[in-house]
Amino acid sequence: MMMFIRNFDSLAKTETRKACLKILETGLESIQPQKVIQENISFKGEALSIQNQKFNLKNFKRLHLLGFGKGSGGISKSIEELLANKLENGFVIDLEAQEFSKIKFTKGTHPLPSQENLSFTKKSLTSLISLTEKDLVIVVIAGGGSALFEDPYKIDLEKLIEVNKALLKCGANIYEMNVVRKHLSKVKGGGLAKLLYPAKVVSIIASDVPGNDLSVIASGPTVKDPSTKKEAFAILKKFDLWEKLELSEDDFLETPKEDKYFKNVSNTLILSNLTPLMAMQKKAKELGFNAIIYSDKFQGEARFVGKELMDKTPPHHILLAAGETIVKVKGNGKGGRNQELVLGAISDIPSGVVIASCATDGWDNSPHAGAIGDIETVKKAKKIKLNPERFLDTNNSFKFFKKTGDNIVTGRLPSNVSDLMIVVKN
Repeated sequence: MMMFIRNFDSLAKTETRKACLKILETGLESIQPQKVIQENISFKGEALSIQNQKFNLKNFKRLHLLGFGKGSGGISKSIEELLANKLENGFVIDLEAQEFSKIKFTKGTHPLPSQENLSFTKKSLTSLISLTEKDLVIVVIAGGGSALFEDPYKIDLEKLIEVNKALLKCGANIYEMNVVRKHLSKVKGGGLAKLLYPAKVVSIIASDVPGNDLSVIASGPTVKDPSTKKEAFAILKKFDLWEKLELSEDDFLETPKEDKYFKNVSNTLILSNLTPLMAMQKKAKELGFNAIIYSDKFQGEARFVGKELMDKTPPHHILLAAGETIVKVKGNGKGGRNQELVLGAISDIPSGVVIASCATDGWDNSPHAGAIGDIETVKKAKKIKLNPERFLDTNNSFKFFKKTGDNIVTGRLPSNVSDLMIVVKN
C-alpha cells in the first residue's frame, strides 16, 4: 500500500508517535482526488450527477472544463476519465504535472503569480468565448487558485507580485488577503462567472479555507462577492501597506454585483478539511484512543497556537484540528506555518505528549510538509545545541527540524484542504 509520509518509519520512534502518524496518514489518504470523485460524482448514460444535483448532457451542445488550484489537476483528470469523449475542450493549471488525453495542462506557480499563470488564464478564457445557454462549463476550483488563475485589472505582473508578497508577510488572514486580491483582478470575486455568462457553470470546489466560505476559496471566481473596494483599501491601510505599495484607487475595480451573472451558476463543495478530520477520528478510535475534533477552522499565529492545542487536549485523548494559521515573518529563515506551529510548541511540551502539524498538499512553504515534536525532540535539540527560540525568531523552522530529524516528508500531494494538526496526550 502506498504511504504518503515517506519518512514514516524514521519518525515513528515511539508507539505514541506511530499512532499519531498512522492517523495523519489516514487523513491524507481520505482526500486524494480519485477517492473524492468516486464519492461525489457519477456519470451514467447522459446524466451527470454531482452530489444531489443532476445534469442531463442532452440539454447542452458543448461541455468544457476549466481547472485551477493546488489539486485541481488530479480532480480534473478523474473527471476527464469519467466523461470519456464528452468534453469539447479543457484547460487546467496546477503545480504538479498530469497526463491528459484532451485537457491542455499548464504547470503554474504558487504562492506567487507568474507570467505562466497569467498567460494560462488569458489563453483559456480566449478559448471559452461565444458561450451560450447551450454550453456547460465544469469549473474545478481548489486552494491556491488565487495565484494560479489571475488576470489583473490594471497593475502589471511586477506590482502584482509585490502586493502578494506584502500580503503574505504582513500577518493578514486568508479572508483579508483575498478581499484585496479580488478587487485587483478581472476573474476573482465572481469575475469568472461574469466572463462565462450566459453558459451553465458548474463549479466543483475543494476548500482550503477555514470555515469553507465559498466566496473566499481561490478568491471566489464563480461566487457573488459581498466585499467592496473600500474594504480592500481599509485592509491595506490596516497593515500599513497602502502607501508602501504605492497603489491608487484607480488600480481597483468593483466585483460584479448583478444577480444575472450568478443565476446559472452552481457551486458545490466536494471536499473540505472535515473529510480528513472525520477519517482521522475514526482511525483514532480504531487504534483505541478517545478522539475529539477541536476545530475545522483553526486560526491564530503559528508560533503561539501549538501550546493552545496542547492545553485543550484532555489527558488520554487525541485532539484533531484543521485550519490555517499565520506566520508573521521577521527573519530570513525557511519554513512554513506547520513547522513553526510545532517549533513554537515544543519548548512547553510535557512528557507523554506528541504534536504534529502537516500541510495537506505536502508543501509547507518548503520541501517539508510539516513536523512532529515531543520531549525527544527537545532532548535532541539540547544535545546538538539548538535553541528553539532563536530559530523561531528567524522563522527558520525548516532548518531546525531538518537537524532534529522531525520533519514530515511527503513530496507534493495532489490535494489541498488547509492544514491538519494532531495532539496525542497519554
